[in-house]
Amino acid sequence: MSAGAPEKGVAGRLSFLDRFLAVWILAAMAVGLGLGRLIPGLGDALATVTVGGVSLPIALGLLVMMYPVLAKVRYDRLDTVTRDRRLLLSSLLLNWIVGPALMFALAWLFLPDLPAYRTGLIIVGLARCIAMVIIWNDLACGHREAAAVLVALNSVFQVIAFGLLGWFYLSVLPGWLGLEQTALDVSVWEIARSVLIFLGIPLAAGFLTRRIGERTKGRTWYEARLIPRIGPFALYGLLFTIVVLFALQGDAITSQPLDVVRIALPLLVYFALMWAGSMLLGRSVGLGHAKATTLAFTAAGNNFELAIAVAIATFGASSGQALAGVVGPLIEVPVLIGLVHVALYARRWFPAPTAAATPQEEPTHA
Repeated sequence: MSAGAPEKGVAGRLSFLDRFLAVWILAAMAVGLGLGRLIPGLGDALATVTVGGVSLPIALGLLVMMYPVLAKVRYDRLDTVTRDRRLLLSSLLLNWIVGPALMFALAWLFLPDLPAYRTGLIIVGLARCIAMVIIWNDLACGHREAAAVLVALNSVFQVIAFGLLGWFYLSVLPGWLGLEQTALDVSVWEIARSVLIFLGIPLAAGFLTRRIGERTKGRTWYEARLIPRIGPFALYGLLFTIVVLFALQGDAITSQPLDVVRIALPLLVYFALMWAGSMLLGRSVGLGHAKATTLAFTAAGNNFELAIAVAIATFGASSGQALAGVVGPLIEVPVLIGLVHVALYARRWFPAPTAAATPQEEPTHA
């Protein structure tokens, strides 16, 4: 079998929705921006009711998006991931040391004269991904069980480290370097609440769905019948979330195009460096393609829901910090969709798994 055969096989099983996902995402972004621009007061109406500091429609979209993928996880295999110290240590290093430091450096390099946007980017860098990364990992044939473990690990560290790192990167480190300092007033409870809502609810629902489904109908029925039925809702939730997210800030984004470009540049550099560096690290420490892909996406992605919620709660909905948070997914979504294809192509650069290794189950797309 040629090096490109696995990639071709995966692409051949994709549904019409999956195959043209990049088109649908770009269309969803355009629809959201258009609605936010054309309908006065739409953003205010969408933000009237919030859950964990995030608009209720966005919260619902995120829960619908994450539930099907977490229902696909084989929780009885998680122990094979937790024993992999190379993967766990690499993830902690990339997410909690390299990622925040890199975003801090890029924010000051690209935005030295725009403190509000700079602060917003640093907050984005501190918020490690716990949501959409599950979708990208699944599409790129990453290791589902590894993704579940790393997302849970990020969630725990997010509760513990976000406020502390915010204080260090916005107040302490700039003072040491003779740079402008900023205060970030966010409680541990606010962060924990966000994690519990956006990860805890879909994780519990996915675990219970698999446990009850397999006990009552068996694993064959669960994998062959139920998963294909609920699977597409992950992408429906993703597209709905994108429409609502960009409708909320449509006017700000379209009325300040040059500011958006300046915010976008460091983000582009960040995503490229974090993803490529993580993929290379995964290969260098001997991780297979599936786990290296999971490492790369969990390190490169950011929890923009938390970043936006913190920016709005601390600086206000119309602040430059909040706009920087919203530009995050504007850049992250199309870039990481492109990196899904790069990850599939990169299979040829990894050694083929040995016969003794447990084969990675490829994602099932309806």
